[in-house]
Amino acid sequence: MIVVTGANGKLGRKVVKELLKRVPAGDIGVSVRDMNQAQDLKERGVRVRQGHFDDSESLLYAFEGASQVLMISSHSLGEVAVRQHQTAIDSAKKAGVGRLLYTSQMFSSATSHFPPMNVHAATEEMLESSGIAFTSLRNGFYAASAIMWMGDALKTGELMAPEDGPVAWTTHSDLAEAAAVILTEQTYDGITPHLTASEAIDMERMASIASKVLDRPIRRIVVSDDEYRNHLVSRGLSEEMIGMLTGMFQASRQGDFSQTNPALENLIGRSPVNFTDFLKDSISQ
Repeated sequence: MIVVTGANGKLGRKVVKELLKRVPAGDIGVSVRDMNQAQDLKERGVRVRQGHFDDSESLLYAFEGASQVLMISSHSLGEVAVRQHQTAIDSAKKAGVGRLLYTSQMFSSATSHFPPMNVHAATEEMLESSGIAFTSLRNGFYAASAIMWMGDALKTGELMAPEDGPVAWTTHSDLAEAAAVILTEQTYDGITPHLTASEAIDMERMASIASKVLDRPIRRIVVSDDEYRNHLVSRGLSEEMIGMLTGMFQASRQGDFSQTNPALENLIGRSPVNFTDFLKDSISQ
């Protein structure tokens, strides 16, 4: 059985959808916090069990009989996320899981300015020392985050943000399909190549694409890091969230998210969705 954690989330649900195309529903299990939200999966024959990264007993139950578990990284930040991931790894080992797959990111690093990268690096170290066969999916930067980066630009026509660098924006759908392929057809041992879209673009290019998609000008305006921080403070964001958002730009300037790799295209057998098509689809929803 293949068990997917966080199956009510954006990536997890898409992975389950892709798995259902490839294996019988009875060979799929999900670990979710809210079982009511997964009622549709249960009706299709998927095993639905409640599991929480803060509750090892619930994870033992959710992972029961699993040959593989796809561990979707926690939405928490910092030490909380690391602790939750350790609980999930320990529970998988205790449950006798054969292989643990983890959704990491392309520049997993203990020294990155972008805090989630530090969590991914720590988690990969825990996987290395766990004794369980594992695959760490080095996913490209989720394209959905680009909408957050753009802020109110699609309404105001002004894309105001600090100096940035190219990012290989990659869709949840493409990454979900790749995860399903790896779970059912190919086994990567350890850390995968970067699973990214085919191009990396900066915010100047994003503004140009948005202008064409919307058929009206979107102007890129560079502000200082301090101006950007003050803007985030004025919006009432927490220090932790401010650190994450400012860290994204610092990391992108260093090229952390700029590398592309054909591995994703090879896995899914087609070109990954490009940013123009992603933006068109996002605007139409």
